[in-house]
Amino acid sequence: MADALIAWNAGDYGVALDFWAPLAQAGVARAQSNMGAAFLAGQGVERDPFKAVEWLRRAAEQGDPGGQRNLALCHYEGWGVPQDQAVAATWYGKAAEQGDVDAQDMLSWMKLLGGGCEQDYVGARVWAEKAAAQSSIAAMARLGDIHHNALGVARDPAAAAEWWRRAARRGHAEAQAMLGAAYLAGKGVERDPVEALHWLLRAQQNGASELAAGFLREARAHAKPSQRAEAERRASLSLDPEQ
Repeated sequence: MADALIAWNAGDYGVALDFWAPLAQAGVARAQSNMGAAFLAGQGVERDPFKAVEWLRRAAEQGDPGGQRNLALCHYEGWGVPQDQAVAATWYGKAAEQGDVDAQDMLSWMKLLGGGCEQDYVGARVWAEKAAAQSSIAAMARLGDIHHNALGVARDPAAAAEWWRRAARRGHAEAQAMLGAAYLAGKGVERDPVEALHWLLRAQQNGASELAAGFLREARAHAKPSQRAEAERRASLSLDPEQ
């Protein structure tokens, strides 16, 4: 399995599949999961969602979390099976319970919106916290939104700003926009026109220009030339997630 993974990561998909195929046929769940992922992505083989589902189901039914998560994705998107968000939520839940961070993040999002399962703000927060503890940036940003919008918790601007800060320092554009807005208004953080403009500029650069636009106009209007220059300087620097 280790040699196969090395080959896969090197882009030698055919070599990896030559390792995994006999193991998958012999019932090794992780190999079955990897075969399913290969057919799903069309790497090393022609893309075939139906074969992907066949292998992923074998792996998932043996408890492989990667197989469960990718089978959930197939049901969510309708790849190789009829689209069914409820079934997707069930498989995401099984993978999430085993600590799969991507499944935890997706399950949090589905519970927040009520897609495929009952809307459950508390559950959305709990699974986002588990995913964030495993460095899921999307989950960090979502926790900021949950605390900002008082979804299943008391409104907590400081907690919202802290979660947005964690996601923002890891490059999440929407979190950067919301953190900039927090600094602009002084909600959850001390008002800081330089930091506000800094984060809003980063959000704009990283693809959240629509969300940042209104805040950015206000931040620019209230910033002195020296503050604008400093914000632009900060926005040009590399981010350190640990700061």
